[in-house]
Amino acid sequence: MAGYWKSDKLTFSGGAEETQGWDATLDRYRKKYWAKDAEMGKLTFADVRVELIGDGHAYVRGKWQLEMSKDTKKGLFTLVLKKFPEGWRIIHDHSS
Repeated sequence: MAGYWKSDKLTFSGGAEETQGWDATLDRYRKKYWAKDAEMGKLTFADVRVELIGDGHAYVRGKWQLEMSKDTKKGLFTLVLKKFPEGWRIIHDHSS
């Protein structure tokens, strides 16, 4: 979660759900990957492309793959990042 903007304005879209805010996004991750009998798996990224879209903003897209003991999930992602004094942070994450 360190790469995400710690704000109520952070948005995360995955599947048919949209989560608003850093705390809600953390709760989503906890329920999905840290719950009893949940598995974190191994997350990798490929074909990552970064494009600057203005002063202090970037658009990042690519493919993700999550390898678990019983199956492998794959999808696409699009991120919007903003440069803050403490560094680049994700302000919007859309993963499908």
